[in-house]
Amino acid sequence: MRRAVLAFGSTVAGLILLLSFRSHSGTAASAGVSAAPAAPATPAASPSAAGGMAGGGGKSGGTTSGGTASGSKVITGDVINGPYGPSQVAITLSGDKITKVTVLQHTDDGSNSQEIDGNALPKLTAETLTAQNAKIDAVSGASYTSAGYIKSLQSALDKAGA
Repeated sequence: MRRAVLAFGSTVAGLILLLSFRSHSGTAASAGVSAAPAAPATPAASPSAAGGMAGGGGKSGGTTSGGTASGSKVITGDVINGPYGPSQVAITLSGDKITKVTVLQHTDDGSNSQEIDGNALPKLTAETLTAQNAKIDAVSGASYTSAGYIKSLQSALDKAGA
């Protein structure tokens, strides 16, 4: 009888833990983090949140917008889905030079992700503008954010032929 009570109690406890497990949601992150400090975040070529997240695969196709009045072009990288949400960047090229990086989607798993991204994304952007390629160092403590950012950046550069 004692074993039965213990087994039943363990089963109930396990079931409660299983039902209260919070998996990472697939909601799109806000586009409020702009990687370029002097320019507003107005990604002309960003896919909608639902379109960018559809399919559930590791990547989603990005788009390239035509030239702007200043002769630059915006290229959107692939959406990279990570354990804490999607990551996606768009780059603005003037000739062969990266002049701006805009973060379209970033990890969004609560206040901890916001704190990590708030610290990591400006560093990743500054390093991108300095290096002019995707061969940049990851930010310590922001492994998933860095990996998604770098993969999306590389896909945008691949689309640009850089």
